[in-house]
Amino acid sequence: MFTYFLYGAAGGLLLLSFTKDKQKTFMVLKKAWRSFENILPQFLCILLIIGMMLSVLDADAISHLLGRESGVLGMAIAAVFGSITLIPGFVAFPLAASLLKAGAGYGQITMFITTLMMVGIVTLPVEMKFFGRRTTIKRNLFAFIYAVCVSLIIGGVIG
Repeated sequence: MFTYFLYGAAGGLLLLSFTKDKQKTFMVLKKAWRSFENILPQFLCILLIIGMMLSVLDADAISHLLGRESGVLGMAIAAVFGSITLIPGFVAFPLAASLLKAGAGYGQITMFITTLMMVGIVTLPVEMKFFGRRTTIKRNLFAFIYAVCVSLIIGGVIG
């Protein structure tokens, strides 16, 4: 129900903007469309990868690799995949929910999401270019340590 409210509010505000200044509204809609076109290929690629992954891995495989009983090995697998994967949050959280429903453990999913959001192996070259080698390595190392701590806590409390 709240989603419908948000869509209605967005539509109402767009209508208000249109009545106030048609030219600016059209200009902003064109910019928004261009942004959408730029994001769409990456988003479709990510959805394709997730779809293939979930179709190949059944609930038993996910439970074996990332289940509560997988322990440290499951945490390590989740950490590796989370650290090297570049997925935006709006795709990662539904993926995490799907993995939980398929039998993954809370600690392992916490490790995956935390490393996914905070540790960036793929983005290391760009980050080093802007922040320097030492700062980038420190940031990623501290983010990884944080991910391990949070995963152990969540896995212990909820799992």
